[in-house]
Amino acid sequence: MDAADRFEDETEGREHRSLLRGIAVHKEYGGVHAVRGVDFRIAPNSYVTLLGPSGCGKTSLLRMIGGFEEISSGIIELDGRSLAGIPSSRRPVNTVFQNYALFPHLSVEENVGFGLAYRSLSKAEIAAKVEQALSMVQMTSMAKRRPRQLSGGQQQRVALARAIINEPRLLLLDEPLSALDRRMRKDMQIELKDLQRRLGMTFLHVTHDQEEAFALSDEIIVMNNGRIEQQSTPAEIYRRPASAYVADFIGGANLVPGKIHSVSDGATAIETPLGLFGSPSVGGLRPGAPAVLCLRPELLRLGGADGFEATVTHVVFRGAEWLVEARALGDLTLSLVVHEAEPPPVGSIVRLSFDPARAWIAAADGT
Repeated sequence: MDAADRFEDETEGREHRSLLRGIAVHKEYGGVHAVRGVDFRIAPNSYVTLLGPSGCGKTSLLRMIGGFEEISSGIIELDGRSLAGIPSSRRPVNTVFQNYALFPHLSVEENVGFGLAYRSLSKAEIAAKVEQALSMVQMTSMAKRRPRQLSGGQQQRVALARAIINEPRLLLLDEPLSALDRRMRKDMQIELKDLQRRLGMTFLHVTHDQEEAFALSDEIIVMNNGRIEQQSTPAEIYRRPASAYVADFIGGANLVPGKIHSVSDGATAIETPLGLFGSPSVGGLRPGAPAVLCLRPELLRLGGADGFEATVTHVVFRGAEWLVEARALGDLTLSLVVHEAEPPPVGSIVRLSFDPARAWIAAADGT
């Protein structure tokens, strides 16, 4: 009995708290460390996004899960069983690629049913499954068309139908929306999340677009330089970033450098060029350690007797609001969101303030 057969026998009928688990997963390409010993857990029936810039290791991690790349070291488990030695074709995992990878000479229904041809199913059973899968992605009326006759969004729906027809335990999506225009991406985000909920399936989605990750995800795994910086809900990552990198990459927080003044009974104080502030913080900080005070643009406000002076340097109209940049203490640039009908003009001196209880202290990068 080979590894794939043992996997199927051992996992049948089992329930596990984590559908997918990674332990010290490492990938090296000729001396280049693409993924650096990462640990992660993904729950059943969840939508999880691997988020990070190009070259951070997210696609390498996805390919190892799918079986398209071998792990240099570490363990990946699905349903509590190691995937080592199991080829991609025998894993209960399907992938939707960035370019959709549809067969141009086959019709939509033939593309969707292609993977079923190697299973012990009658033509009637295959036809029923194809019709059901196309119905799930609202493509029944396009069943006889060829891929070249479809729009980008329609081709993506066909790729999704082909992936879900085999009822995988895990669906991997590798930048599936990157080829679509902005309006189509927003529409497909809604459709993807709705499809995942209806199927009750786990989706693991790779993207570099934080707005896309926030719109889709139950949890986000933020990657940087081959490492996982943080895994949590979108709200937790936005409000309580684990590091300066996460705070900056997610939502572009204002990062005021400083060092920890004191930590006592869960309260943390940080000394910064703007002054001494007591704010909630990430765990593990020690007095004297470098850190950053994270101020989201929407937390800064104009005015306040206890604030500080800044000079407006840029004003950008964003429809429902203005984004204002101001320089404080010579070289500290801060961004804030202004909802007034008329923002302060460039060159004007304003007073800025914020509520320290709504700020966040994170570890400085490299600490």
